[in-house]
Amino acid sequence: MTINCAIIDDEPLAAGLLKSYVKRTPYLNLLGTYGSALEAMKELREHPAQLLFLDIQMPELSGIEFAKILPAETRVIFTTAFKQYAIEGYKVNALDYLMKPISYEDFLASANKALDWFTVSQKQQTYAEDRFMFVKSDYKLIRVPLDDILYIEGLKDYVRIYMEDGQKIMSLMNMKRLEDYLPRPEFLRTHRSYIVHMTKTKAIDRFRFVFGDQYIPISDSYKDDVQRYFELHTLV
Repeated sequence: MTINCAIIDDEPLAAGLLKSYVKRTPYLNLLGTYGSALEAMKELREHPAQLLFLDIQMPELSGIEFAKILPAETRVIFTTAFKQYAIEGYKVNALDYLMKPISYEDFLASANKALDWFTVSQKQQTYAEDRFMFVKSDYKLIRVPLDDILYIEGLKDYVRIYMEDGQKIMSLMNMKRLEDYLPRPEFLRTHRSYIVHMTKTKAIDRFRFVFGDQYIPISDSYKDDVQRYFELHTLV
């Protein structure tokens, strides 16, 4: 995967250092380097970047202010010399926050975090559009249509996928990895051990999902997401 990125920093030395780091990182493609958010605005409108290395303290328009008007699909890694901006940075959903002076080791760790995010996002989009995935089971690759999944149960290092036709598919897989790849909010984690296909939900009893004679619990850690889903889909 190649990630198209841009650098926005009013300090020429800092911008030059970041530029050298981008060139050393094989999966990053630099679209441009800009001395201000206003300068970048026009160019990025015509040639959008997936990822911005964005300084926070800049004249006219700060990095925080600029991040608030970016398209939702544009991800940001903030760069700054001031620790007090960290909380503000995470409020605008930044992928990471790099403190100046920035070492290549720290830069690469942030870039890898971005690579992981875009890889997961791409797979989520593919699964949502194609409506199936392949999982390994008994030395075979089995095609699993998303529309036929009822729920998924985590069993230590394995998952068991329960299908509408009664089939149960066992696969060596991590629940968190599966949760990341399945499209949300169609599939929601409801418990440490369960992911539920929300469109297949027919009944809730005492804040538990009912699938035939099977009850799927909703734990405190995940109840807010579940409640939000039902608030959006409940006629009152």
